[in-house]
Amino acid sequence: MLTLKEPVLRMKNVTKEFPGVKALDKVNFNIYQGKVMGLLGENGAGKSTLMKILAGIYPTSSGDIFYRESKMQVDSPRKAQESGIAIIHQELNLVPEFTAAENIFLGRNPIKSLGNINWKKLYADAEKLLEHLNLAGLSRKLIKDMSIAEQQMVEIAKALSLNAEIIIMDEPTDALTSTETESLFKVIRKLKSEQKCVVYISHKLNEISQICDDVTILRDGNLVSECEISKINEDAMIELMVGRSLSEQFPKIESALGEVVLKVKNLTNKWVSDISFNLRRGEVLGISGLMGSGRTELAKTIFGVYSTSFGVIEIEGNEIKIRSPQKSIESGIVYISEDRKNDGLVLGMSVKENLSLSSLNQISTTWGHLLNRKEIDVAEEFIKTMSIKTPSLNQEIKKLSGGNQQKISIGKGLMTHPKILILDEPTRGVDVGARKELYTLINQFKLEGMGIILISSEIPEIIGMCNRVLVMHEGKIKGELKSSQITQDNIMRLAVGITEVHS
Repeated sequence: MLTLKEPVLRMKNVTKEFPGVKALDKVNFNIYQGKVMGLLGENGAGKSTLMKILAGIYPTSSGDIFYRESKMQVDSPRKAQESGIAIIHQELNLVPEFTAAENIFLGRNPIKSLGNINWKKLYADAEKLLEHLNLAGLSRKLIKDMSIAEQQMVEIAKALSLNAEIIIMDEPTDALTSTETESLFKVIRKLKSEQKCVVYISHKLNEISQICDDVTILRDGNLVSECEISKINEDAMIELMVGRSLSEQFPKIESALGEVVLKVKNLTNKWVSDISFNLRRGEVLGISGLMGSGRTELAKTIFGVYSTSFGVIEIEGNEIKIRSPQKSIESGIVYISEDRKNDGLVLGMSVKENLSLSSLNQISTTWGHLLNRKEIDVAEEFIKTMSIKTPSLNQEIKKLSGGNQQKISIGKGLMTHPKILILDEPTRGVDVGARKELYTLINQFKLEGMGIILISSEIPEIIGMCNRVLVMHEGKIKGELKSSQITQDNIMRLAVGITEVHS
């Protein structure tokens, strides 16, 4: 029997080379019985590559894997599953037209004696798994009708259905609210009590401190540290990840507020009800709330994705009828989606093409011919200004890190020269170093007089960057917080429907 600190699984001297790139260089990685191992590193540090090797998706260039001291060969995802290893990918891998239950047991449907699918058992088993994740009653819901958070929980249920001994969770809470995250943590604690092993990859260091027993830190494809979580704090984690200390996580600056640039009055449709607020130049207005509160729906209504039943939108004192995103962009509003890979970027296109996608009229002739030199010049300027790390303008965007993809998503919007910038979960899937760069950009936009709406599930981000905060509950604004009122307690009280806040 293994002792407490003898690993169930060891990856020893694992190296992975792609053409022209060494993604991993002799990395050692351990997983312990009944423990949660946090795996940290900036985007591009090698975390996902290491886990894809363990899950049988990539072969190693060199190195060995030992399971309970016996050398094992994981040469396919099926072999990994048969060996008791399940991975929940950061990118959702679901069939939109299928129900949650069909996705959970895809390829493993329970069969009756005559070979037909046992639908009653399939839905009953799926329902039991979803109940563990506080999603009772969703087994028959189509994936395409689910929120990103619900889809993420279906992915987790799918992994749990494999009854694996080792479960890899790659950014599992990216789309989850604090309540849903706590539900997931309850599941993880239950898995620990059953002596399962969990590998937990996250950029959210507060989660790592809260749920992990140990932490492994990678930097530039190399192992930097493995230690017990009780022996390291968040500042030390950041310094090991980035190779330097970060002076302040949220570099909020004060700036003089200008005139009202956006006024929303009594905005109403099927998702939101009687929404009214003002946004000033140089202001960061936070919008907080639980999943389903209407935050994203409000943003998409202002941006023209959803039509309004009633209400008025004014920009610089002029009423604007916004009936489409194109009209919104022309009026000076840009929305950066929470789901950048589906709604914000075209992954098969280049950095240059993505940056210019929303502003082709500015780099084209009157007759619609693209001015290639101008497109290159403008793209190069944004790459320099926003510190976008890319080998070239022609690099496919899907090959860049999450932080650089997010910068390009924002840059694409900025190329339209907006007056109002709506950022929906701008740091989702972004590492701590790139987050700091994004916060610095937000400060720069403030100083330039842009009005910014920041939607975030991360309360520290809302507290750290916003001048004011609107908290939504069931499609309505439950309250507004200013200055010293902007606390985690007050935000959560309003988010769950309690109107009293503390001064």
